[in-house]
Amino acid sequence: MSTAFDALAQKYRPVFARIADGALAREQDRVLPTEQVGWLKDVGFTGIRVPAEFGGDGASLVDLFRLLIELAAADPHVPQAFRGHLAFVEDRLVAPASAERDEWLRRFADGEMVGNAVTEIGSVALGDTTTRLSSTEGDGWLISGRKYYTTGSIFAEWIDATALLPDGTEVAALVSTAGGRVTVSDDWNGFGQRLTGSGTAIFEQAPVRAEHVYPFSRRFWYQTALYQLVLVAVQAGIARASARDAVTQLSTRARAFSHGNSAESRHDPQLLESVGRVDAAAYAAEAVVLRAAASLQAAYDARDGSETERATLKRDAELDTARAQVIAGDLAQQAATRLFDALGASATAAPLQLDRHWRNARTVSSHNPALFKARVIGDALVNDAEPPYEWYVGVPKKVD
Repeated sequence: MSTAFDALAQKYRPVFARIADGALAREQDRVLPTEQVGWLKDVGFTGIRVPAEFGGDGASLVDLFRLLIELAAADPHVPQAFRGHLAFVEDRLVAPASAERDEWLRRFADGEMVGNAVTEIGSVALGDTTTRLSSTEGDGWLISGRKYYTTGSIFAEWIDATALLPDGTEVAALVSTAGGRVTVSDDWNGFGQRLTGSGTAIFEQAPVRAEHVYPFSRRFWYQTALYQLVLVAVQAGIARASARDAVTQLSTRARAFSHGNSAESRHDPQLLESVGRVDAAAYAAEAVVLRAAASLQAAYDARDGSETERATLKRDAELDTARAQVIAGDLAQQAATRLFDALGASATAAPLQLDRHWRNARTVSSHNPALFKARVIGDALVNDAEPPYEWYVGVPKKVD
């Protein structure tokens, strides 16, 4: 652990502990962590990657992901809610120096947050975007459309939304959530990750400043890897939470089985083995996330390098993140299931909500299915195929 990480941990761990204290009650009552996200804004988490000269922490990507895992162990909804924000911060970090870039970095350091609005559901054709920007009499734009899976947007001051210009160019538009032209709903109906604010965002001729429109093709080159690794970090944190709860439940368990190996469950070697396996799964999940985070850091460090160097490191980051996803998803689900092997039927009591670990891990694993990632890795290794750096979900287009 570096000195820099020690300082970050000292700053943020007390907030993580406060977030963990109410996580079970929020899960039981479906209460969004709005207050908890606010705590992180207040203490500067929105600027964790922002250089110190702009008021941020200047954290490395490896240290950031180490903290994301800890935060996910406290409450996995919260780091996922910051996924779009972390991506847009990264995009501004690698952008050419400008007054506009500096303005955003200071905003982040001051606690402003960016949500995410990319996916459209329903009968939208694969790869199409129905959200549109229309011109105004001035030099700005108006955005109209509907997005789903808008993770974090309900907590954010801004939304990073994909849209099309009148000429068909795909862009990212930063839309203010103030002004009454943007509605974000908590209508996500999945059985897990219910508190991430992943519902619907509706834009009704919402104003967008001209300088807040960015060609999507110019977004930072390792963005898909970073987006995905945030989800993998969430899985690693869920595995860590499963290990924590397995230890707590077994160490305080009063009842024992007549056909067990000890008069006390906490000394039963088979139950201890089960807890050990849960902890090992969490350890391994964290390790693969941090290995992939090092590849992301290498890609970031090449921001002033040649196109060839950046392309190579982009590929490395994408494949390493895919490797982490394939492994960590399985480990998180195994940990969330195996923890029950060390406990009795009483551990299934609804008030304990121990099933939330599996539900949350399974839901996160359903984004960008891991079986496709495993195929991409194999194709890259066997055939030197280039991995896909963008992907879409939609209804297949009809072929004439």
